[in-house]
Amino acid sequence: MAHRFEIRKNKAGEFVAYFCHNAETIFWTEGYASKASAKNAIESILKNGPSAEVVDTTAA
Repeated sequence: MAHRFEIRKNKAGEFVAYFCHNAETIFWTEGYASKASAKNAIESILKNGPSAEVVDTTAA
């Protein structure tokens, strides 16, 4: 599967969840003090993402 979540540490030592497609990062979360919090963020995205509203704020 080409899509995946990765948990990495940033320069501040925080855990960050990244969503990647092939070798490209699509989006990432804020930094968390614990790996468990980063995993919870991933679980929340998987649970709530499919039904999330899409809002286009560009000018028509």
